[in-house]
Amino acid sequence: MNRLAVISLCVSLCAAATASAQDARSVLRAAARTMGATNLDSIEISGSGWYGQVGQSYVLDGDWPRFEVFEYTRVIDYGENAQREDLHRRRGSYPAVGGGAPFAGDQLITEIVSDGYAWNMQGDRAVVPGRPYMDGVSHADFRQLDMMLTPHGFLKAALDADDATALSIPIAGESNGGLSQDGRTVTVVSFTALGKYKVNGTINDQNLIEIVTTWVPNPVYGDMLFEQRYTQYESFDGVMLPTVWHEHQGDPVYNPAHNSLEIRISDVRINPDVPDFDVPADVRNARAGGVNVDSQEVADGVWRIAGGSHHSVLVEFDDFVAVVEAPLSEARSLAVIEEVGRLVPGKPIRYVVNTHHHFDHSGGLRTYVAQAATVITHAGNVGFYEDVLFHPSQRTLAPDRLAQFYPMFAPSRRPAPIEPVHRQYVLSDGNRTMEIHPLRGNAHTQTMVLVYLPEEQILMNADMYNAGIPVQPFRLPNMRTLRDNIERLGLDVEQHVSMHGQTASHADFLAAIPD
Repeated sequence: MNRLAVISLCVSLCAAATASAQDARSVLRAAARTMGATNLDSIEISGSGWYGQVGQSYVLDGDWPRFEVFEYTRVIDYGENAQREDLHRRRGSYPAVGGGAPFAGDQLITEIVSDGYAWNMQGDRAVVPGRPYMDGVSHADFRQLDMMLTPHGFLKAALDADDATALSIPIAGESNGGLSQDGRTVTVVSFTALGKYKVNGTINDQNLIEIVTTWVPNPVYGDMLFEQRYTQYESFDGVMLPTVWHEHQGDPVYNPAHNSLEIRISDVRINPDVPDFDVPADVRNARAGGVNVDSQEVADGVWRIAGGSHHSVLVEFDDFVAVVEAPLSEARSLAVIEEVGRLVPGKPIRYVVNTHHHFDHSGGLRTYVAQAATVITHAGNVGFYEDVLFHPSQRTLAPDRLAQFYPMFAPSRRPAPIEPVHRQYVLSDGNRTMEIHPLRGNAHTQTMVLVYLPEEQILMNADMYNAGIPVQPFRLPNMRTLRDNIERLGLDVEQHVSMHGQTASHADFLAAIPD
């Protein structure tokens, strides 16, 4: 569905439904009485379900790859605006496709927020997350919003808000695409959270919260949907609580990949004694880190630009340069672009090569497009990039350079200059040649490319082989896929340059793969 169709649909729905303004506080108080929120100070819920790895879909029109959540516990102290979430996940029966932080066996994720600070627990050690959530919103903001999106968290936050408004909307049939149907009337209460995030809560005709929605900044989606849907309510010691919590993160208008979590509640404790959520000193005193850039020349006119978890490669041609990979965010891209100007002054960045669509590898592309660089990527990515990543729509929460300067140079026919890679794509100035090849048989994503410099015998990859990082069994399928593609393409490789990790010889790569 394109943006004009979405606008037309919204206009039609607004015309079809007679909406009336309501007194927000009376609506909220009625819901609070029904749901038992008035005397609810804290809550602990436990259950199981599944977890979706946001931004790491196997195919562009597919959902986020899932993992089994075999144990889930969440403790919320509403009075202290603090929570702890413990999520135990494993691959389970879900297919081993798509990306995300790799792990073997079972993994415990523990996330805490208190007093405006966010941290994770690794054993007994408190760890400050290294980058903003999805490279767009601070972890502290995201986790505070996560509390406000719970049914009782929404009621409490909305009652405390100065700008809460309410709108009563009769819904005919399934026209709203949501959960309120069969002609029932719902009331949508809206307020501003943390000074900048719009939160909408849908209260049904039984005074129960059905849906709570907000939007957070994201480098790929822009204003990204963050939504909780609640069904199958039950009473627990006088508190009405849904037993199915279903979460969305993404852009459901353009892409169905937005199911990020579902938990079925099996145990509830009302007003339990909660642990102290004291902020550790190391967390309170931690300063936000800047973007580090560390360049290493790996061949004449070829530099690996590292300094963080994700790297880029600069390749110099006669009258221009190309950058392989624009990961993470605009901040990272700006730092890399500045380093490119220092290493090769006076030559424009004419091309940026994108290995694949995962958020951590495409989040900085818009910055290069804002400087009129042409994107070279797998042909399967083009539609998504034009419709979503490079769409000129306003990004209200965190406008980047492309959003601010787009009209100054926008192409007349396409949202961005993109060169699709169907089969071997060659970039050359007559002296240096760069080959871009689609990768086949890959479980990480269907739309990935490899970059090869034939004269220098250098191969660049993302996520297939992380040179210098100890090889664990779950990494071997990707490494075997890379080896098979090198043989299929007949590439004479001497050196591997990874978008993660270090550089390594081809002999070291082959030696790391068991026969």
